Amino acid sequence: MEVTQGAAQTPIVSGLVPPYNKLWNKAWYKECFRPMKGLVISASRNIFIVKPDVPQPGETTITCRIKGKVLKGVEQYDKPLAPGDRVSFDKEPGQQGFIRELQDRSNLFSRFNRQSRSSQLLAANVDLALCVTTLVSPPFRPRFLDRVLLQADSAGIPLVIVCNKQDLYCGEGTNPDIEERLQDWSRIGYPVLRVSARTGEGMDELQSHIAHRFSVLLGQSGVGKSSLIKALVPELSIRVGSLNEKYDRGNHTTTMSVLLEIPGLGADTGIIDTPGMRRFVPDHIEAAEVLFYMREFAPLAGKCTYGLSCSHQTEPGCKILEAVSSGVIHEDRYESFLRIQDELSGILKIR
Repeated sequence: MEVTQGAAQTPIVSGLVPPYNKLWNKAWYKECFRPMKGLVISASRNIFIVKPDVPQPGETTITCRIKGKVLKGVEQYDKPLAPGDRVSFDKEPGQQGFIRELQDRSNLFSRFNRQSRSSQLLAANVDLALCVTTLVSPPFRPRFLDRVLLQADSAGIPLVIVCNKQDLYCGEGTNPDIEERLQDWSRIGYPVLRVSARTGEGMDELQSHIAHRFSVLLGQSGVGKSSLIKALVPELSIRVGSLNEKYDRGNHTTTMSVLLEIPGLGADTGIIDTPGMRRFVPDHIEAAEVLFYMREFAPLAGKCTYGLSCSHQTEPGCKILEAVSSGVIHEDRYESFLRIQDELSGILKIR
């Protein structure tokens, strides 16, 4: 194929653009390097692994960087992208890609990182959050769960509580205080699953929840998130950690969030595995907003004698205190409410 300019004819050499015709060059570039679209699989600093919607032969994923190193609207996050994000990017044959644009998100799940004093993105565009806990080892931490529940509700993401290591818990005998908390979460609308990655107990029910969905897996270090993924995808090469015997808590085995496919449950099924956390601080929620995102508290907002000015601690005519006294709000949930409010008041001062 040849291009004619006047009487001269210049052959097109594959991979080279004739330098003389600016209009032709622009059209050629747009045709050959039109933006591709894809799904972010993992993010590490300014390196992103993207699965293209239309992969080229031999390229199931593409390593990308951000063009110009800045994306609009994500400046407040420690990393601008998370697994589950949809992006547009350019890529020349044999080269890395350059992300040009972040497509609109349906939701995102983040937490506040005290160390960096910034928001930490964990997942985007998910259909379900799975908060994994254990009832025996590491010790049961309902306050951690209440914070994750708050974040999920503020993001509009349905959440399922997954109690792993059920075989160990049953072996030691049930704890009435733990059972009471689990029953209360179930009462206010959070599904509670009891599973064992080791024995397979409850795994069928877990699969029914995640099938044909993108889910994000959250939890403390040591609760067995990696073990659950290994049970769902036995052929997957994933490191499973052990507990620190001295402190009865987990060691980090997942170092960054990554989107994993779950074969056998449909091509549209995926789980975003996140690093284990020792603490969880809710993100982009002000202290005064906590009331509206704790689902059994929200219907009572503004109904106290002092309206929204009520601190819900000592005032007469406080509907929250009345609900605690009558059992509509569990005492431990009320204690979580006060602690979260106090913590977020302090966060506002250091942001």
